[in-house]
Amino acid sequence: MKDVKEIEESLGNVYKKPIWSKFINAINDFDLIKDGDKIAIGVSGGKDSLLLVKLFQKLKKDKSRNFEFKAISLNPGFKDSDLKNFKSNLEKLNIDCEIVDTNIWEIANAKAKDYPCFLCAKMRRGILYSRIEELGFNKLALGHHFDDVVETTMMNMFYSGTLKTMTPIVPSTTGKLALIRPMVYIKEDSIIDYTKKNGILAMNCGCTIEAGKTSSKRRETKELLVALEEKTPGIKQSIFNSMNNINLDYVFGYTRGNKNDEK
Repeated sequence: MKDVKEIEESLGNVYKKPIWSKFINAINDFDLIKDGDKIAIGVSGGKDSLLLVKLFQKLKKDKSRNFEFKAISLNPGFKDSDLKNFKSNLEKLNIDCEIVDTNIWEIANAKAKDYPCFLCAKMRRGILYSRIEELGFNKLALGHHFDDVVETTMMNMFYSGTLKTMTPIVPSTTGKLALIRPMVYIKEDSIIDYTKKNGILAMNCGCTIEAGKTSSKRRETKELLVALEEKTPGIKQSIFNSMNNINLDYVFGYTRGNKNDEK
């Protein structure tokens, strides 16, 4: 891994346009950070969340906004070697992160052996949200990027029959905790390049599902989009743009309830 100072500086030069500027643009376009916000950053140890923390660190140093942030991670039951590597990564990247120990994997695998991912994700959210609220934070920042938005949009159409995407901000329904995604403009290729060029050893979630031993609809959708992008460059950008360019007059679910259409 490169020296942390060199990694941080790369966000202001080499990756200013593909990463830093897009991070700032998303914050401005969707008003993601307000004066006095206390923001928790969900850290999995993967490339996306590690980058998100570095972006917030740089934003804090710029002193252009008045906010607080804290990195928080859940240990769902990592092997000792994985946990050691994770902590080593955090130290090398100068990331101060609270790690909450849990036995989520053990419970999820016991209750849903065939496909524990849904239960695992639900439990992780519940524990993470509870801890964040205990700390008095009002926002949770997650590292979902451009490709996550496109893939989720298509998956909802393919497998759920819904026109729904992954939005940059999900307001709190209880008045306590809103969810923000400041990396929605950043493409995964840029994140991968930043991670590899800086020698950052990001980890996956550590389970057999994530390791590729079981097929997933998201993986299939990702592969399909890669093939479509190769054949028609810019198609992913068009899908992304479509979620910000909806003509409700031509959406069944909207026009069906319009009294002007009744006969």
